[in-house]
Amino acid sequence: MSPLGAVTRGLVAGAVGTAAMDLLMYSRYKRGGGEQGLVEWESAAGLDDWDEAPAPAIVGQRAVEGVFKVKLAPHWARATNNVTHWVTGILWGAQHGIVAGSARAPRAWHGLVLGTAAWSSSYVVLPLAKLYQPVWEYDAKTLAKDYSAHLVYGAAAGLTFRMLAPKPT
Repeated sequence: MSPLGAVTRGLVAGAVGTAAMDLLMYSRYKRGGGEQGLVEWESAAGLDDWDEAPAPAIVGQRAVEGVFKVKLAPHWARATNNVTHWVTGILWGAQHGIVAGSARAPRAWHGLVLGTAAWSSSYVVLPLAKLYQPVWEYDAKTLAKDYSAHLVYGAAAGLTFRMLAPKPT
């Protein structure tokens, strides 16, 4: 597989993985009594200030403000959250593509390693950015729910990458 082919397949796999993870999280939201429809929930409808913004929005805000030396208005919180969330998932897929594309025969289970890497890195990077608490301050149920969602991401991305990979000769 060419490097460009591996990255391209990884980008697609990352998007599929992100969608799968979001569908799991949305189903949990609905089971918990959530009332928004999928599109409203997925696009963070109602998010219009930085004080209530989740970690992806704040990461995106800091990146844009730091690079472009501008102050993002509160109404950008929703769009920033969505772009950062999807770009993160897609770029993790690209990294997976580079690694898995180097294997003689990519396996779907490689995605579980991807999901684990994405999950564990968030508990390193985000506490350093003061957006999460250190991992040991979360209860096991919270960590398990988050980890399982990342495993779904990785499984879907790994399977997608494997399905898109050329058959070994």
